[in-house]
Amino acid sequence: MAAAHEPEVIRDKAAMRAWARRRRAEGKAVALVPTMGFLHDGHLSLVSAAAASAGGQPVAVVVSIYVNPSQFAPTEDLATYPSDLAGDIRKLAATAAVAAVFCPPDLYARPDAGAESASCLEEAGGAYGHETWIRVEHLEKGMCGSSRPVFFRGVATVVAKLFNIVEPDVAVFGKKDYQQWRVICRMVRDLDFAIEIIGSEIVREADGLAMSSRNVHLSHEEREKAL
Repeated sequence: MAAAHEPEVIRDKAAMRAWARRRRAEGKAVALVPTMGFLHDGHLSLVSAAAASAGGQPVAVVVSIYVNPSQFAPTEDLATYPSDLAGDIRKLAATAAVAAVFCPPDLYARPDAGAESASCLEEAGGAYGHETWIRVEHLEKGMCGSSRPVFFRGVATVVAKLFNIVEPDVAVFGKKDYQQWRVICRMVRDLDFAIEIIGSEIVREADGLAMSSRNVHLSHEEREKAL
C-alpha cells in the first residue's frame, strides 16, 4: 500500500492557476479530477486513471471538490447534498497520488458578496451576478436532461470554469454519468480546449449498484428499486 501523502489544499482561484503553471514549468502534466466531494471508491478510481494518464511523463493530479449550485434546480437537493471534506482529504492522502485539492468557497459572481444560492443561480443574473452560460444544445436534451433542464448548462459552465482555472492537460470523468461525460467531450471539441478527456469505467457496490455519493440517502426500498 502506498504511503499517505497529504495533498496541498488550495481555495483561491489565482493560487490554483499559479500552482498548476508551476507544475507544468517543472515538466509535469496536470491531470484534473472534478468532483462534488463525499468521495467513494468510484472517485478514487478516477484518481488512479488520472495518475496513469500521462504515459510515463510525471503527472500532478488535482482533485476539485465543489458542490456546484448552478446544476441544481430549486426543487433539488443542494441543501442536503452529502459532504465530508476532512474525510475526503484523508481518502485522497491515502492514495499518495494527489498533489493538490482545489476546494473554492464559490466560483460564481454574486449580486451580494458572500450570498449563497439555494438553486440554479437564476437570482444571481443581471448586471451584478453570474450571467454567462455554456450550453451543449443537442447532447443536453433527452435522458437526464428531460427532467433536469438546468443540469447540463450548470455542468458545462462549471467544468469550463475549472478548466480555465486549473488549465489541465488531462481531465477524468466517470462513465456512470454517461451523458455528462459526452456533453463535456463535445464542449471540449467545440470550444477548442487543449485537454484530453478520459472516460473511466463504472465502479459498483457489491450488490451491483453504481457507486454514487447520493446512495447514502437511499432507503432500503429505494435501493432495491435503483437496482
